[in-house]
This record gives sequence, structure tokens and C-alpha cells, in this order.
Amino acid sequence: MNIAQSIIPPAVGIAGISPELLELAKTMKVAVVDDSRTLRKLLIRELNTMGITDISEAGDGNEALVLLREKTPDLMLLDMEMPELDGLGVLKVVKSSPELNYLPVIMVSSAEQFEKTIECIHLGADDYLPKPFNPVLLRARVFSSLEKKRLRDADREHIEQLQHEKELLNLEQMKTEKLMLNILPRPIADRLKKGEKNIAGSYPEVTVLFSDLVGFTKMSAQKSAPDLVKLLNDIFTRFDIRAQDLGLEKIKTIGDAYMVVGGLPIPRADHAEIAADMAIGMFEDLNAFNVANKMAIEMRIGMHSGPVVAGVIGFTKFSYDLWGNTVNTASRMESTAKNGRIQITSITRELLQNDFEIEERELIECKGLGPILTSFVNGRKSVRP
Repeated sequence: MNIAQSIIPPAVGIAGISPELLELAKTMKVAVVDDSRTLRKLLIRELNTMGITDISEAGDGNEALVLLREKTPDLMLLDMEMPELDGLGVLKVVKSSPELNYLPVIMVSSAEQFEKTIECIHLGADDYLPKPFNPVLLRARVFSSLEKKRLRDADREHIEQLQHEKELLNLEQMKTEKLMLNILPRPIADRLKKGEKNIAGSYPEVTVLFSDLVGFTKMSAQKSAPDLVKLLNDIFTRFDIRAQDLGLEKIKTIGDAYMVVGGLPIPRADHAEIAADMAIGMFEDLNAFNVANKMAIEMRIGMHSGPVVAGVIGFTKFSYDLWGNTVNTASRMESTAKNGRIQITSITRELLQNDFEIEERELIECKGLGPILTSFVNGRKSVRP
């Protein structure tokens, strides 16, 4: 029997094939690899009857490997017996290549090559077609591979979609965490993420700092809302950066007042020193702001050291805040301070006097607290390492 006689006339319909697969066949790219030009033409003719028209052909194994990298087909019909590089050799290269191992392969082999065909299946070939081939069997094999490809593509798209959704979720989680860290200290944010609801703690030794911009309220009447916000944001951004560098925790801003604390939520022995460095640096920041904006805004600062209670309050909007006499006293130190000065209590003075230039002031009457002996911080005695 010659090759032409081995082909059943292509009068067979494509019954049982879903319209989805028939449409997919029209877009399918197929590589036909066989050293017999006649067999290649017969296979291509049968593929055309299935609606597959995007077909490439190769006459040997080496030519096939070049074709695969240039055309990226969806299916390969691969002859087993070819000179130089046979079908088994081509399949080994394909299945060992990360770029090509996705490719469905149907081996075309004679009955004498059955053992090699089994080896090809073990290596990853999707199916085989015996010679002389039957058009009905060819169609069944091709459409079976088409169905496998459709399912693989759907799985790959699903995996890619899941990966994309995971990346989006991670991005949103990063945004949420960044936003939370802008509001809460990291240790507090971590506790909140773990599900804790009533987050509070007592801190026996901290230093609270309040500052107020003198004359800013009066100046605000002469500025537009955008300009006012821009200026205030410029000043407070400078303060935020300094607080972060020194290891202090910004608590909040109220209008043009700024509140920061040293020694929580992670206790540290030098809480008063870093608060004093912050106060001195804030005047440097304000001076730089005034020079840059040709303004003459003044500021006063008050500090006090002692115990506080700190915690998270709020339901729809979280806020980390401090309570206690230490907070009230620090606020009074600010409100009774002179412009351009850093006023402290005797308790804070005891903590700073070894390293800072302290200027005694006098007893100051503080609302709700009575007379308090205060001092001014003029600067460090020496440059801090």
C-alpha cells in the first residue's frame, strides 16, 4: 500500500466537536515535522479540513528546533524516524527547555517503533499517531490536544490572575501598613494588626514636648487656605523628619501646635536629652523656613518629664494619645514660655543639667498647677557625638 492509498478520503465530518474547539482550531498554529515531503503535505491537507491553516513545516529535527523558536506553535506533529536528529532527540530538547516544554507534541510513528513511542510518552509527548495514519484518528488526536491546550491556557490564565490579585492585595496591605504607621507607632500598629482592641500602657519615664507657632494665627487671616496649608505642612514636615531621626514619637498637631514625646512606646534612658535636642533643632528648622519663605514666624516650646498613660482611642479613626499630669504640665510650660525659648520644669532640668546649658528663670504661676520653678534650655554644652 502506498502513502496516498493509506489515507481515507476526507469526507468525514467533525461530529462531536464543540463549536468552541472548532473556533479555537482556526487560530491554532501547528508545526508538521517529517523528512517525507509527501507525508507533510498529506498531514497539512488533513489539518486544513479541520480549519487549521496556520501551519509551518520542517524536513528534519534540526530544522524543527529552529522553527520552534521562531514560530512558537501551539502543537507539533513530530515524525519519529528522521536522519541526523530523530523525533526522540527533538522531543528530549523540547521537554528539557523552559521555553519549549509547554508545547503539546503528537508523535507520528510506525508499528516497528512502538518501544520508542512509549519512551516518548514517558518523556512528555501528549499522544501518538501510528503510520499509516487514519484521518479520523488524526482529528481525534489533534482535537484532544486542542482541548488539553485550552484547559492548560485556562489554568495558566487563572494562575496569572491569582498572582495578579495577590500582588494587588500585597500592594494594598503595604499601603494600609504605611498609612497605619503614619498614625501609630510601629509596636502599637503591630499589636493592632494582631487583633488587640484595648491597647494602652503606662510609661513611668518620658519627656513630653509642646510647641506653638507665635503669630501664625494672625498671619493665617492674610493667607489663602492652600497657601496656609502649604506653609504649615512645610514647617511640620521639617519637624517630622527631625523627630524620626532622633527617635521621638510624634503624637499629634493641633492647629499650629506640635506635640512629640521621647521614651515611648519603646522606653529609653535618654528621653529628656533627645527631646531637648529636638527642641533646639526645631528652632533651627523654623529659622531655615523663615529664610526660605522671607517670613519672621516665632515659636515657643515647653517640656516636662514624668509618667504618662498612652493608648489607642477611636473606632472609625484611630488616634494614639497621652494622658496624665505630665502632659498637662508640659502644655503649661509651652503656654507660659517666652517667644524663642525652651522652657522646662525642675524635673527635666535634673535630667539635662550635665549636658545642656540651663538658665534659671523663676517661679511661674501655671493655671491649675500653681507656681512652678522653671528654667530655659539654651543649648548643649558640647556637640553631641
